[in-house]
Amino acid sequence: MDILHFLFGIFGNAFALFLFLSPTITFKRIIKNKSTEKFSGIPYVMTLLNCLLSAWYGLPFVSPHNILVSTINGTGAAIEIIFVFIFILYAPKKEKIKIGGLFTFIMTVFAAVVFVSLFALHGNKRKLFCGLAATVFSIIMYGSPLSIMRTVIKTRSVEFMPFFLSLFVFLCGTSWFIYGLLGRDPFIAIPNGFGCGLGTMQLILYFIYRGKKSSPSKKPTTEDSDSLEMGVAKPQYREKQSNIANGAQDDGHI
Repeated sequence: MDILHFLFGIFGNAFALFLFLSPTITFKRIIKNKSTEKFSGIPYVMTLLNCLLSAWYGLPFVSPHNILVSTINGTGAAIEIIFVFIFILYAPKKEKIKIGGLFTFIMTVFAAVVFVSLFALHGNKRKLFCGLAATVFSIIMYGSPLSIMRTVIKTRSVEFMPFFLSLFVFLCGTSWFIYGLLGRDPFIAIPNGFGCGLGTMQLILYFIYRGKKSSPSKKPTTEDSDSLEMGVAKPQYREKQSNIANGAQDDGHI
């Protein structure tokens, strides 16, 4: 049982690393064009908070036997900080203020969780408090593709939902779900079970609508334009999304 627990933790680390690195295409574009265009920085900041809380939860003095949770989320936090700083660097002034303020807010939230868990809570109460915080933001992160799933159903096309990202959302969620079950840890099993379910739904939609092109009358509106990545691309960037869907990895979050 311990070997399986460790093995699924390794799998989860590998699949989660793919998800955290998947926005690389977006940021190469941002750096090249020296502009954030119509991409949103909010998902990167929220993913950063999720990584920080999950990494904190996995530390031995908070949650024993979950060090693999800390390693991948610590790595994810470092990656997301780089993405956030690049975004702020190339964003217009109004967006700089918005994302900078949100970044300050999430760091304050994380600092508050750390302070309370270190000085006000001990033992199971500390684990419960940190676990609940990590679970809430993990579910929020996994829930981000819901809008693109709605777009797929509405347009009857997977043009805006790349296969490989859907696959790795499923693999990541499944690996950590099993890891949580084997470790009898509901704070890992529950949010990743949610991610496993969403990944499954994405794959089902992909195989239902693959090969179909959306008709002009069913093109996504601005409200439906959220990309599956951990950032958001507007529909005027359809060509980019189409190229991604046809073989490139998506531009991006256990």
